[in-house]
Amino acid sequence: MARLLLVRHGQASFGAEDYDALSPLGHEQARVLGRSLAARGIKPALVLRGTMRRHEETLSGILEGLGSPVPMITDAGWNEFDFQHVVEIHRPAYRDRSAMMAELALSDRPDRAFQQVFDEATLRWSAGAHDADYTESFTAFRTRIAEALSSVTALLPEHRDILTVSSGGPIAMATALITAGPAVPAPTLATLWASFNRVSVNTGVTKVISGRSGLSLSTFNEHTHTEPEPRLLTYR
Repeated sequence: MARLLLVRHGQASFGAEDYDALSPLGHEQARVLGRSLAARGIKPALVLRGTMRRHEETLSGILEGLGSPVPMITDAGWNEFDFQHVVEIHRPAYRDRSAMMAELALSDRPDRAFQQVFDEATLRWSAGAHDADYTESFTAFRTRIAEALSSVTALLPEHRDILTVSSGGPIAMATALITAGPAVPAPTLATLWASFNRVSVNTGVTKVISGRSGLSLSTFNEHTHTEPEPRLLTYR
């Protein structure tokens, strides 16, 4: 059987000018994952990443941890949806980043306060009743990830083991599509996607097996490489 490993990027820089850059901890998470894979004898024949900075930096850390080069390609289909845009449609005041950070700072837990706003915003986006409000609707996002998943699946017969670095949203969508099948009704898919996306861990690894019957989910969001040091376990 061929194996596809979907890896969420390391911790990005929430609240900074450039969210897309990994934090120092995010760089460390990526290197730790690479070393963990190497220790387990896992060396992909091909690595693939989205085109965002956090994908590039995460893959660089993983390869450093692996200790050996691997052929690499990019596919923008694995990029994250524009969550800032989705949040701003729901909460227009957040178009001003300083205003957003000031409001969140009023909470005892700014991360949880943002998560609540994020959940509300993505619920509106994924419901499908306001598609015209968004540059990429949830339906379009679903189609994009289905196409990206199909493209990487087509590479598996040749390479057998592929590691793909992406983001929580695309990996959650791919997982939902594999779990429920392409004919899953939109409301069910949205619920599944939200459930998977909500618990996605930085550098979590989702393993997909490709066999005669197609793609099967083997593990979701595995992150044993973070367990020896609890500080490595982050969600945003």
